[in-house]
Amino acid sequence: MTSSELLDQALVEEATKKSGLVWVGGPGVPARALWHVWHEGAACLIGDGPGEQPLPGLTDGGPAEVTVRSKDKGSRLVTWTAKVVELAPDSEAWTTTVAELKGKRLNAPDGEAMTARWARECRVLRLEPTGATADLPAGSLAEPPLPTPATTRQPIPASLPRLLLKKRKRR
Repeated sequence: MTSSELLDQALVEEATKKSGLVWVGGPGVPARALWHVWHEGAACLIGDGPGEQPLPGLTDGGPAEVTVRSKDKGSRLVTWTAKVVELAPDSEAWTTTVAELKGKRLNAPDGEAMTARWARECRVLRLEPTGATADLPAGSLAEPPLPTPATTRQPIPASLPRLLLKKRKRR
């Protein structure tokens, strides 16, 4: 391995390890923000089940493009290509990966029963770096957010400004 390849590999690993969120896109599918855990040389994801993040376009053995942001600035650090590997439920690799994911999963509705639900209803994926990194583009590549039922944008109630002003006057 050349020194340039070693530096790229170190950048991919350190940046992905420190970032709690990566943008992942599959062939013909726009990139979306996904939480992950870096475990044994790959970014590991859980999803495609009730209450978990969607993983569209990520198929076992297929390619993926991962963009990593800086945790402190939020700017793009590196974009790398990956091979998607789906882990079989209750295999040794699945068990060790799920143990790592479980520690990082926030606000799980079912607590300790989470791993059993993941085995029944979700997919656990490893995004293994292929060694290729892409040059950072000159433009911003900004796009509107993907549609989601989670949006709750509504007009501010007419009484809210009055309620806020009343609290300030009491002080």
